[in-house]
Amino acid sequence: MNAAVQRFDSRAWVLFAIMALVWGIPYLFIKVAVDSYSPAAMVAGRTLIGAILLLPFALRQSALRPAFSKIGWVLAFGAIEMAGPFLLLGHAEQTLPSGLTGLLVATVPLFAALIAFSGGDRSVLKPARAIGLLVGFAGVAVIVAGPGLAIEGGGGLIAVGEVLLVAVCYAIAPFIVAHKLKDVPALGTITLSLFAVGIFYLPIGLLTQHEVPTIDATVALVLLGVLCTAVAFIVFFALIKRVGPVRAPLFTYVNPVVAIILGTIILGEALTVGLLVGFPLVILGCWLAATGGTFRPREPDPAPQRDLDSELPPVAPG
Repeated sequence: MNAAVQRFDSRAWVLFAIMALVWGIPYLFIKVAVDSYSPAAMVAGRTLIGAILLLPFALRQSALRPAFSKIGWVLAFGAIEMAGPFLLLGHAEQTLPSGLTGLLVATVPLFAALIAFSGGDRSVLKPARAIGLLVGFAGVAVIVAGPGLAIEGGGGLIAVGEVLLVAVCYAIAPFIVAHKLKDVPALGTITLSLFAVGIFYLPIGLLTQHEVPTIDATVALVLLGVLCTAVAFIVFFALIKRVGPVRAPLFTYVNPVVAIILGTIILGEALTVGLLVGFPLVILGCWLAATGGTFRPREPDPAPQRDLDSELPPVAPG
């Protein structure tokens, strides 16, 4: 790709800012949506809205046929990246504050480093990355066990475990893409996965929806599907084309900041001592574990470059 394109010009910064917002705000919308939607109904609505909006783009780019050719791995990706995480997040946010949820999801780089190590990547043992793992998980411990955490007993701890399991799923999913779906356009994989997840959860959502949803919850659900799913992926593809797949995901370090600020201002969520102390530890740990302490992301090898449209984000929207 042209070097002039792979830099943060004014357009790239605008795209970066949009991504920091649209993938930092889902936790707020999920919190509002599950106030009167069941978690399964929320997942069905969000994924089907996103899939319908992305479908014209996928058809225009002829991205669905390659995805259908590897339908088994596409469904596996959808299960690990969307079906499990979206439901777990909805259930967890019936108990946890949205800002805390967004921060816990930000631990994805920590789990990704551990998964890479289990697969033979010994670079995780480098001092800076190893320290990052220790610091990051220490931050999680401070948040969960620290003073003032506004969760209710065992149910709250279960919800924390659910969100950390989401982070594990988000860390695993890119490995499926890298090894099994690397020749499938990302837009085809995502659109087909969203449809599959939405169709799977639709009857479950109908059976588990026992109250009339509020207007606020319905608006939040629609915004989840439109802004945080369809628009988010379209903007992310544009950002990849602008700055490359290595730099594009850097906005994920801003997402938990957005989640915490919005949760505090709009929902009145408390800024506990544990959260204030643990938050910088988690972010610092994730940065060290993912980058080894460098401010400039490692450039890909100059070997044959893949079409950037086939790259997937390392962290999906909440």
